Amino acid sequence: MLKKERRKNDNSINAGSMADIAFLLLIFFLVTTTIAEDQGILVQLPRWESTPPEPTPLNERNVLNVLVNGKNELLVEGELAFISNLRKHTKTFISNPSGSDKMPISPDKAIISLKNDRSTSYETYIGVYNELKAAYRELRDEESYRTHGKEFALLTKEDQKKIKNKIPLIISEAEPSDHLIQ
Repeated sequence: MLKKERRKNDNSINAGSMADIAFLLLIFFLVTTTIAEDQGILVQLPRWESTPPEPTPLNERNVLNVLVNGKNELLVEGELAFISNLRKHTKTFISNPSGSDKMPISPDKAIISLKNDRSTSYETYIGVYNELKAAYRELRDEESYRTHGKEFALLTKEDQKKIKNKIPLIISEAEPSDHLIQ
């Protein structure tokens, strides 16, 4: 009897180098992909000192109290307010255009006191903080146009420093509390 020659039907693919290719593709995508970073809020913190500082007596007319409760309600000087009006209210307080004796004598004396509840939403906190900073930014731009005829960002570092000294950004943040004014 003649031997029949059997053909081997080997339909498999050599996958020995597939792991190498997958690894190279993974490295390629990791190297070429940009990952978005959260910028966060830039705040300059005071230098750490082992001894607590002496309490500074404050003139109440220089302080604008801004509270955000657990229901995300905004209270400015104890009265219900809206975030959309906060910038205008803050600018009026800092600049004191009418010369009121219930507002600071000059912008360099103005202090914004921000306090929130622990259950305040992050979105509300950021919204309030952005409006407070925007008020300062607009006041600096207005002063820049008044004194130099151009916006604050286009000034030299020296001129910017002069305006920052005249209108310093002073936001005092108190530690969040539980159940701030319901």
